[in-house]
Amino acid sequence: MAQSYFYGDVMKELNLSVDGMHCAACSSRIEKVVGGIDGVGNASVNLAAETMELMFDESVVTFEEIAERVKGMGFELTRREESETVQLDISISGMSCASCSTRIEKVLSGQEGVEFASINLANETGAVVFNKSRISQRKIREIISGLGFEAKPLSAQQDLFEKKQQETARKLALMKKRLIWSMLLAVPLLMISMGEMIGLPLPALIDPHLNPINFALIQFVLVSGIMFLGRNFYLNGFPALIRRVPNMDSLIAVGTGAAFIYSTWNLIEIFLGIDVQMKVMDLYFESAGVLIALVSLGKYMETRSKSHTSDAIAKLMQLAPETAVLLVGDELEQKEIPAEEIEAGDLLLVRPGDRIPVDGKVVKGSSVVDESMLTGESIPISKNEEDTVIGGTLNSSGVLHVEAQQVGADTMLSRIVRLVQEAQGSKAPIAGMADRISLYFVPVVMCIAVVTGFAWYFAGGADFSTSLRFFIAVMVIACPCAMGLATPTSIMVGTGRGAQLGVLVKSGEALEMAEKVDVVVFDKTGTLTHGKPKLTDTLSVQNALPDDRLLYLAASCEQNSEHPLAEALVLAAAEKNIKINQPDSFDAIQGKGIAGVVDGQEILFGNRQLLEEQGISTTDMESQSRELSAQGKTVLYMAVDGTFAALFAVADTLKSEVPSAVQRMQEMGLRLIMLTGDQKITAG
Repeated sequence: MAQSYFYGDVMKELNLSVDGMHCAACSSRIEKVVGGIDGVGNASVNLAAETMELMFDESVVTFEEIAERVKGMGFELTRREESETVQLDISISGMSCASCSTRIEKVLSGQEGVEFASINLANETGAVVFNKSRISQRKIREIISGLGFEAKPLSAQQDLFEKKQQETARKLALMKKRLIWSMLLAVPLLMISMGEMIGLPLPALIDPHLNPINFALIQFVLVSGIMFLGRNFYLNGFPALIRRVPNMDSLIAVGTGAAFIYSTWNLIEIFLGIDVQMKVMDLYFESAGVLIALVSLGKYMETRSKSHTSDAIAKLMQLAPETAVLLVGDELEQKEIPAEEIEAGDLLLVRPGDRIPVDGKVVKGSSVVDESMLTGESIPISKNEEDTVIGGTLNSSGVLHVEAQQVGADTMLSRIVRLVQEAQGSKAPIAGMADRISLYFVPVVMCIAVVTGFAWYFAGGADFSTSLRFFIAVMVIACPCAMGLATPTSIMVGTGRGAQLGVLVKSGEALEMAEKVDVVVFDKTGTLTHGKPKLTDTLSVQNALPDDRLLYLAASCEQNSEHPLAEALVLAAAEKNIKINQPDSFDAIQGKGIAGVVDGQEILFGNRQLLEEQGISTTDMESQSRELSAQGKTVLYMAVDGTFAALFAVADTLKSEVPSAVQRMQEMGLRLIMLTGDQKITAG
């Protein structure tokens, strides 16, 4: 048993990758062995994520010693933290001769932190290996530029998550290729061996009664191909059995191996002419071949399912832009750089429609920023100087100069991604129970299989081939993988899908505890409501113009705007089948609204301040405006040809399924609470 340690800061926590696991028995065995090492406080292995959460006392045991113990079991334990040493692949333009490339190599190699530099003149490319804690990627490019050449990264540095995704994709492609060939061999093997039983005549060349040698030999050739394609079962299963840590592959390897050896012996006796007709009907090549093909299919589906569990993380990562515009010097020269090169204190240019690359502070400019990816609020937030902006959010209108503050792994988006990854890698209490069962399940199954075979042979009066068939059946069917994989896979899928929907689950334990919840607290915007504004009211001033005409003028003027409020008006016109036209002129007035001309009529549309600055009074609809605002609606003012013409109200409406969902939860006895920043009358 592992000792319990409570030394506070003495304990070190690591998030590790575990390679070589094939089933729940593998993960359970690793947990038991590592957890039993003196100095290890906790070892939690997640089979689906292929990770380990390790807590240990470095004064008692080192990581290298733990990794060596795991290696002795046939697995590999590696740190998931990114290495300080990375390789930068770049394209270099402007080189004209060998002295150019040599000069670049010499200068780069002399820089502190650069371990290796190689420049290829013919391809105009280079590879630089450097310690990122001592020199930055941007600094390397600037050094090359200072020599009179232009350097651009061939690709952004991939982190461990992206590499893992690519590795899984390659593994899936190989598994799919082998699976297809296995199936193509297994189908004729099954038809040849079992064809007569279903009335399928065989050609005389391979008829067991006319040509028994050909009948047996063709099965041997087909199953040999399948076993070669499924060789990993044997390469993993038998070594694990020899180390006395049998796993699922051991079950498959022993079961199909026994069937193959027995059938091969019968094949030899057929060649020797020993009891040919009896031996030709006592072949089990198809059992081994079809079982390997079907288990390979299960393995492929299992791996593909595991690969999709990280889709949510990939989509979160895609919210961050790959490049950014850096403002340099007093002249604020614009330079496009990879987002990963951004450093704290950098001044960045964010244009309308661009995503903000990192967390920072607005130092110049004003705009409205769509923060729905973070807050769920559909209405963009106005941003002015000194306001904070979050990386991954969308700049909707104005130009911003942003000073970078939190970069890399410190940004809000990176912390959200890290939270989801930690939740997916965590283990629920019920998963631990499943793993403990799986640990003992495999050796128990092997014992039961042996007992079953002997019992049928000695006590049941069955012949050897029948007893062998029962032995194989128990070995290959009773596999604990589904039990060990179901819980971690469901946690990964559940937390990942939750992240896509804006629900962050802190851990597998929290997810398991959710079934005991008796109080549910809802956010309003984007959860109970659609999260997108919708036109709810159109009020004409003293019936100046018909409502449809007012909506036509407003939507025509707003159709070129990307603001969500403008989209609400355009959508409302479409729903009423009102055909809108391009405005004769259009001018966006930052933070206030728009001015335009539609069908020769001058339109002002926006907030109250916009109209009042033009000397247009809005007092005629003061009470209606206050009433709409009290209901939590955004009120927009419209003037036509210099005269106040109408009020429009836009609001986030309730989702159609909410009333029935609330009713169902109330019937379940749950207490429901809604959190909102709206006024009480609006929330009601």
